[in-house]
Amino acid sequence: MTSRVRLTGITKRFGPVLANDDVDLDLLSGEVHAVVGENGAGKSTLMSVLYGSVHPDAGQIAANGVPVRFTSPGDAIAAGIGMVHQHFQLFESFSVTDNVIYGAEPSRRGVIDRASARDRVAALIEEYGSTLDPSAAVRTLPMGLRQQVEILKALYRHADVLILDEPTAVLTPAETGLLFTSLRRLAERGVAIVLVTHKLDEVMQVSDRVTVLRQGRVVETVPTADTTPAALAHAMTGRDIETAVNDAPASPGAAVLTVTDLRIPAEGTRAAIACDHLRVRAGEIVGIAGVAGNGQAEFVQAVVGLRPASGSVTINDVDVSRADVRRRRRAGMAYVPEDRAAVGSARALSISDNLAVGRFRGWLKPSALRRHAADLMERNDVRGAGPEARMSSLSGGNAQKVVLARELSQRAPLLVAENPTQGVDVGAIEYIHRELLAYRAAGNGVLLVSNELSELIALADRVHVLVGGRFVASFERAQLSEGRLGEAMTNAGAGAGTAALTPPEGD
Repeated sequence: MTSRVRLTGITKRFGPVLANDDVDLDLLSGEVHAVVGENGAGKSTLMSVLYGSVHPDAGQIAANGVPVRFTSPGDAIAAGIGMVHQHFQLFESFSVTDNVIYGAEPSRRGVIDRASARDRVAALIEEYGSTLDPSAAVRTLPMGLRQQVEILKALYRHADVLILDEPTAVLTPAETGLLFTSLRRLAERGVAIVLVTHKLDEVMQVSDRVTVLRQGRVVETVPTADTTPAALAHAMTGRDIETAVNDAPASPGAAVLTVTDLRIPAEGTRAAIACDHLRVRAGEIVGIAGVAGNGQAEFVQAVVGLRPASGSVTINDVDVSRADVRRRRRAGMAYVPEDRAAVGSARALSISDNLAVGRFRGWLKPSALRRHAADLMERNDVRGAGPEARMSSLSGGNAQKVVLARELSQRAPLLVAENPTQGVDVGAIEYIHRELLAYRAAGNGVLLVSNELSELIALADRVHVLVGGRFVASFERAQLSEGRLGEAMTNAGAGAGTAALTPPEGD
């Protein structure tokens, strides 16, 4: 294998923060190279340098042995480097073809050559081994096929270096398997692939080599066959990581959340949402599984009071069906939203201010707020410059710890947690899982909505599956497996097709 792109001595500071410290990374043609590390380890900065969106303070990039300087992503694309972002950058109303060629349309006599565009995209689809329809509107495609459109966009621009940022975050197990097959096929054709992920089992499954970053520096680069998930986790964090598992017998008490005949009408391309009955009891974790975009966000919004819906919602024996978020919180609800930046926190305010939200009323001495914040930061291992530091200064994992610490400190009977570990590293995941299990053990109920099947299998006492806005299957803890959940999520498993959720006996 030959070196396609080599980064040498890359250093980048953001004020006092040293994001990358003399980093070397060699990407070989025909290889899948994983890059892992804790939140704040420098992965995103390094990929931004490679893609031309961040300029390094020191160091060099060489493409095919020739030094290059990228002043923008356009320069990187021209050098054959493409990037598939975690959040897809597609026009939903456009066709597959129009999305792929956008900004690089073939033309004849000053007019877009539609026939040539269709032929080129169709040829790429065939070469890639995809089942995509070039004329299909992107809004009609499942997440796995939308991701294929993103990959085709890069290949259409002749990318032979492909960066993928958390590529399986919104995919089903079946879609993840297809993605990995496609990546191996691309590698066999000489493409250098960079996989940025926090899922160590996927690193082991698909990569050839793996580079571990910690505190901005390369800790090790090793052949994947010569390491283990446990060894990688230790290299990332400097300590052994113990997986948290729900192994304590459930002793559920009274219902802390009851949802009955909830209906949300269809809106645009989103299907209507229906739930006949769902209940969360004290001392249990109830999970909701589903591919992103199947109505989980809207269902949670209806439960917590952010979206109007018909039907009944009861929290801790209080009917809150017409109540706003504040009244539902007073009834006994805490809420960890999926979007910690826009919904879960105020990034321009201090950590202290964010930890005080919902906890205190009236005027309080700033010193009291700082003491409260310092105590929660210490107890929850929030690594930041101090209570007065802005939320925006924290890494994703530490920001999530702040949100979770604030909500758990309310000691509410019900916690609604929406993708609480999305985009955070293995160390933060361990912490969050242990906190959720401790909350259950303290006699509280948790409604856990997650795109991560392994998370639901590790933590939940029961899991309901949501497909196209309708609950199609329900599994007790003893029945949980990635295979069963994955089949139900693709509407192919036993129980799929049920009009609305009817929980198993005893729910």
